[in-house]
Amino acid sequence: MPLAEDLQHIAIEIAREAGELARRRRREGVSIAATKSAVADIVTEADREVEVLIRTRLTEQRPGDGFLGEESGAESTLADAPATGITWVVDPIDGTVNYAYGIPSYAVSIAAVSGDPEPEWWLALAGAVYNPASGELFHAARGSGAWLGDERLAVNAEPSAAGALLATGFGYDPATHAGDLARVARVMPLARDLRRIGAASLDLAFVAAGRLDGYFERGLNPWDHAAGALLVAEAGGMVGGAGPRRAAGKAMTVAAGPTLFETLLRTALGE
Repeated sequence: MPLAEDLQHIAIEIAREAGELARRRRREGVSIAATKSAVADIVTEADREVEVLIRTRLTEQRPGDGFLGEESGAESTLADAPATGITWVVDPIDGTVNYAYGIPSYAVSIAAVSGDPEPEWWLALAGAVYNPASGELFHAARGSGAWLGDERLAVNAEPSAAGALLATGFGYDPATHAGDLARVARVMPLARDLRRIGAASLDLAFVAAGRLDGYFERGLNPWDHAAGALLVAEAGGMVGGAGPRRAAGKAMTVAAGPTLFETLLRTALGE
């Protein structure tokens, strides 16, 4: 089996197990463990437990790989390259606030990348985005397409005459909200409507599935978009951002079909 497809199989298997753990803990009751960058940016006990499960399973199956996870990112980013050249980029529960409130829009996001584990430089090989509440599992392997179960995905070729159905998100720091709202005001002339789902991995999966025409957001971390960006690319779409390499990242992440992408990116960046 080619490496990317083997990694995809591992990501799918572990995402399902991790997602079921998250779903059980949600049913039992959510306990808030801490806040992160802002008071609104929470961590649940389930986030930590699910990440430990994912990391344990990956170590069992791929002991030489690197690991970059949302809840242990700072301590688990390797100073030296992993022996295999592969790093797993993991968000154990993307959409934690939705999860805490019982809104069924959250996901386990697992991606395998090769090379430097920085979005500007890595090569995404495989990924899985699993929403335990809906049972939907989106997955992709580089060069093999993006899939929802057994259904191959394709981005929308172009928006309808009514405009593009877009999604976005807002940072947890109140100091960033004015800039986020100004960006929405710039983008709205392109849109028929705007969605605020609250989980970047699902926003990207929905672009890949043609449920959205495009997505834009400032402030994403690597684990927020690693798997979802591969889904979009393998579904025939484009993903990019700011900076000289136009890579997705904290400054900006934009995803859309080829017809819409450049216009949406330039508008979101204010160019």
